[in-house]
Amino acid sequence: MAYVSFVPDNVLEAEVMHLIAVARQAKMRSKEKFGKNVIDPFAAIFEIAGFGIDHSAWFESEMTRQAQKTLQNHIGTFHQNVLGAVFGWHNLGTGSVVDLVNSEQKIIAEVKNKYNTISGGKLAELYGTLERLVMPKASDYKDYTAYYVSVIPKKPERYERPFTPSDKEKGARCPSNALIREIDGNSFYELVTGTPDALQSLYDVLPDVIETVVGDVLQVHDIDMLKRYFVAAFGRP
Repeated sequence: MAYVSFVPDNVLEAEVMHLIAVARQAKMRSKEKFGKNVIDPFAAIFEIAGFGIDHSAWFESEMTRQAQKTLQNHIGTFHQNVLGAVFGWHNLGTGSVVDLVNSEQKIIAEVKNKYNTISGGKLAELYGTLERLVMPKASDYKDYTAYYVSVIPKKPERYERPFTPSDKEKGARCPSNALIREIDGNSFYELVTGTPDALQSLYDVLPDVIETVVGDVLQVHDIDMLKRYFVAAFGRP
């Protein structure tokens, strides 16, 4: 039986394997390079005293924190690659002007892992990029609908609405345009796959995929806690 209905098992296994490798390499490199980045000695002493931990626990936490930054940069790409493997969708790859395209449905999308991946000032620049793609007559994406996707939304709620970020240079919001929109991860996964619970289905099978590709078995109580985090981020179905 397939892990999920919308992407092949081999694609999902390859993407999970890649992310696990990224995480492990990041942890190893953070240990090798520890101290090359300046450590805030004041933060260290107050964290040890204030958190009630010893240096070993602080050291492990600090290495994990440094490695986490590297891993999080790749999770958005994980979603891009999974969504780009759905029938009818094409992953344009890293460095392209947008991430995903569906020519039949006339949709393009820029996928970010979290609502705050792009700082406020850069959102207006993204709007301008999307506008230049869907509005000019000479554009390959003329009259396409362009989506800015935040897989993890700021609040655990679904939305699909005009993308009107604040433009500080103009002192006003970008104008509402029916072709330039923002959408949360749950809603976008549904739009791409046609399955309302596609994102949750993907999340729920990850422990099985991880066990298959690397042999690591997540404990039942850990899985239960992780499912709570999903509900906290996305809300209940």
